[in-house]
This record gives sequence, C-alpha cells and structure tokens, in this order.
Amino acid sequence: MQATSKEQYVEFVIEKEQYAIQIQDIHEIIKMQDITQIPNVRPYVKGVINLRGKIVPVICLRYLFHFEQQEYSRTTRIIVVHHQEDTVGIIVDRVNKVATFSDIQAPPERVGGIDGNYFVGIGLTDNGLVAILKLNEVLLREEE
Repeated sequence: MQATSKEQYVEFVIEKEQYAIQIQDIHEIIKMQDITQIPNVRPYVKGVINLRGKIVPVICLRYLFHFEQQEYSRTTRIIVVHHQEDTVGIIVDRVNKVATFSDIQAPPERVGGIDGNYFVGIGLTDNGLVAILKLNEVLLREEE
C-alpha cells in the first residue's frame, strides 16, 4: 500500500505510542472538558459532551487499547471526528502534528499488543512508526 504525498494525517500519542487519523475525517481538536457520564454504555465510552449545542459521544482509546487509565493532563485532547452520519470525540494524551507518510505498510496481526484490525496501516516517518487508525473498527467496535 502506498500513500500519496497529498494524504495528510493528524498524529497523536497514547501512552508512548504514536497513532494517526486521516485529516479529512477530523472535524476539530478541542481541549479536554467535562464529560457527562451516561449509564449502560460500553466501558470505553466515557460519556457525552456538549459541543456548541450538539451532543457528542466521547470514547477513550486508552481504555479500548488496554492501557492503564490516567488522570487527564493539560495536554489531553478530544479529537472530534465525523464518521458516516455521526460525530464522535476520541480522547488522546497529546496531539503532535499534521504528518504525511512517504510509505504506508500493511499492519501486522498485532500492533503493540493491540489487534491489527484497528489499523489501516503503519506509516513510516523520520521519527519512527505511526499506526494509522481504521475508524470503522474503532468506532463501530462490537463488545468482546
């Protein structure tokens, strides 16, 4: 799989691992805010936020990827993505930059202990490898 130089991604960090989402899927990136918890949801769904009058569900990739839960810091962000007909917030530890990848390789079966189905591929950069998220798998995930 080859990426063209026109494809841009937003690179972010969870724990010490680098991930990316295609920039075209991102609506905006906001600072952490109060999340209203809702009952009877999957554990990785943290609740909802009010984003300028629109109620947006928020998920935690730390929980989904089985990382230890931590307090939110001043660098914690919510990446708001449009996916199909929905808007969803994704909590990440830190947003790094907008990146392009000269090469994208198919993901292995497991990426750092996480199911490879969550990823479109692995982008190669000067600073190392970046796992590119497959939003369908992350957002439409069925309970294990």
